[in-house]
Amino acid sequence: MKISVVIPAHNEEKNIAATIQALLVQDYPDYEIIVVNNASTDKTLEVASRFPVKVVTELRKGLLWARERGRVEAVGEIIANIDADCLPDTDWLSSGFSHFKNEKIVAVSGPYDYYDAEPYFRKSSLLFQKNVYPFFNNLFQTIIFKRGATLIGGNNFIRASILQKAGGYDTSITFYGEDTDTAKRVSDHGRVIFSRNVLMKTSARRFKAEGKFKLMTKYWYYFFKHIFS
Repeated sequence: MKISVVIPAHNEEKNIAATIQALLVQDYPDYEIIVVNNASTDKTLEVASRFPVKVVTELRKGLLWARERGRVEAVGEIIANIDADCLPDTDWLSSGFSHFKNEKIVAVSGPYDYYDAEPYFRKSSLLFQKNVYPFFNNLFQTIIFKRGATLIGGNNFIRASILQKAGGYDTSITFYGEDTDTAKRVSDHGRVIFSRNVLMKTSARRFKAEGKFKLMTKYWYYFFKHIFS
């Protein structure tokens, strides 16, 4: 199957090149890279255009506007989502794709590894995600709950046909809870997997800017808000 990797990028001139370079050396044989220049006012468009990738511009500012534009532009059977500050290992695409051999699987996600965080936070966060997120993912897909699933926004794979059936991305959501909303809607069509092995290195810059406690509180609040809405 062809995979379309979508990268939303708003003012990411300092990060986008490294992310693209990491994607260009993936060991998966059939994929495209789509950079969505999302209303940038810096040199994001110029930097991204230096590489053999598809670059499109979405003037409506917002993560979900960018994801949706990328989804519409994509030709792959699987949409892979990644952020502009991520550094995937060379086997990221092949690791994610391996789960789709089961036709009942509609989406796959995995943990973030905050590569530039302080050692304790990096290790504890990764340990938490690898053990707690799969539990919640399975719990909410049981016959008791049937309330959704767990996806990491910048580290997930979704069947394009299922995403289309689910209505694409909800562009009314600005940021927080967008992955939970998407997970909830696609899980109506099949199984969502949270794999400890589908790992994504990403920056901890948002935690550094907003503070760990404040940001984690926001993430969990919007997770439960969308799960039970």
